[in-house]
Amino acid sequence: MQFQNIPHPDLPLEDHRFSKLLGRKNWAKLPPAIRRRFGKRVHRGGSVVYRGVVTRMKMNPAGRLLAHAARLIGAPLPYDLSCLGKPAVVIVTEDIAGNGQFWIRQYGRASGFPQMIHSSKRFAGPTGLEEYIGFGIGMALKVSVEASALLFKSDHYFLSVFGRHLRIPRLVAPGALVIGHHDLGAGKFRFSMRLDHKILGNILSQDAVFEDVKQ
Repeated sequence: MQFQNIPHPDLPLEDHRFSKLLGRKNWAKLPPAIRRRFGKRVHRGGSVVYRGVVTRMKMNPAGRLLAHAARLIGAPLPYDLSCLGKPAVVIVTEDIAGNGQFWIRQYGRASGFPQMIHSSKRFAGPTGLEEYIGFGIGMALKVSVEASALLFKSDHYFLSVFGRHLRIPRLVAPGALVIGHHDLGAGKFRFSMRLDHKILGNILSQDAVFEDVKQ
């Protein structure tokens, strides 16, 4: 696969989907580097790659159980603590057929193949953004800006069956998920993930530092 971020000639040079979700005022609060990363149009079918390293990884017993159980539906959560200090890669590909993006996160491990996490972001639903992890399972995301960081917060989880969205009750949902994009300057940014359960507390958290793609 050839990785590139060259705009398609039939598409605008800028991507306004994330800025519309935030609104002009909140979009302006983001550092220029974050606006550039989330405001450029990727070549249709092409990909942008970010390479980095996992700098923090934490799971309590409930988090380990959930992460390993989720392997039955494609392993959408990091499950191996040995990924700490190992290389990480994020690949963002524009969806040719639909209004969205495919995301692949690859985490190195102490032994064996790296873990691959696949998801699809679609600009749809009641919050304007949904993320699918496979097997019809997804979550609606709310986008916000806090302390100059771009945050994606889970609003609710759902199961998609024959085109219908069935909300998963909060009682059995895994918890509140927050994904953060924090600019570090010098072409680097921190990816943060935190999953908090109302009763079990912080069950899983991860940080990784990435660099912008070199052109």
